[in-house]
Amino acid sequence: MAVKQEFEKAGLHPEKVALGEVVIQEESIPTDKLTELDTALKSLGFERIDDRKARLIEGIKSKIIQQVHHSKQVDRKYNWSKILADEMHYEYNYLSSLFSSVEGITLEQYIIRQKIEKAKELLFYDELNLSEIATRLGYSSVAHLSAQFKKITGMTPSELKKFHEVDKVRKPLDSVK
Repeated sequence: MAVKQEFEKAGLHPEKVALGEVVIQEESIPTDKLTELDTALKSLGFERIDDRKARLIEGIKSKIIQQVHHSKQVDRKYNWSKILADEMHYEYNYLSSLFSSVEGITLEQYIIRQKIEKAKELLFYDELNLSEIATRLGYSSVAHLSAQFKKITGMTPSELKKFHEVDKVRKPLDSVK
């Protein structure tokens, strides 16, 4: 309701207001109205996301998925802040803040969840032991991997492996949140 009211105060006509999305009747909005709207939304703890920011978020996700799921590097101890800052050409703090405000989780949490999905895949194919999986995903130890795995999935990697239906607990990469 607050977001809808701010759009209306700015003289805009929202047709649909849902979590993270507002559809308006207007084809274009003057720059001064956008600035006014941005200030009002920011005071309420919201931020208007334009297409450039949405593309940036998608680029971040794509880079993380590429590094975690498709990299041929065996020992994956990455400096994520450097990788993402270099790839996106923005400071990591900005990227992290933008990502959290849009996605509702931190970049670190997103990376961890992607790594856990990769661990599920590797457990499913049963080609590597837990120590090799931990090393491949950049964990300092099996205990660290197991602790994060349990926190995210509710079970240990060993319990999941015994479940024998790992594919039923795996998620599509684009739905990991």
